[in-house]
Amino acid sequence: MRFSPPLLAACFAAGLALTGCSTVKENTGACPVPPPLKTEERPKPPVSEDTQIWQPGHWDWNGSGYTWREGAWIKRAGGGNLWMDGHWERDRVPAPCYWVPAHWVQ
Repeated sequence: MRFSPPLLAACFAAGLALTGCSTVKENTGACPVPPPLKTEERPKPPVSEDTQIWQPGHWDWNGSGYTWREGAWIKRAGGGNLWMDGHWERDRVPAPCYWVPAHWVQ
């Protein structure tokens, strides 16, 4: 079977045009990755009548970059006992990501 050059050119052009119809636009806006955690020494807890919990140092997002928050002994409030590092979340793709600050989870 023999194809004519104009027919081949038309098929090639149609193939190129149709490939653009099937691509899905991906969200290229990546969430900024925090730096690695810093090593810190935990001091002895302060003498207190209240139960103190060590809140580890963590990176926090300030809107344009990360800032380091030193670890500290804090008063235990309401029984929260699981520390959740700050992280980025998305409600749906391609929505922009939003920062969830570090916090205690009950």
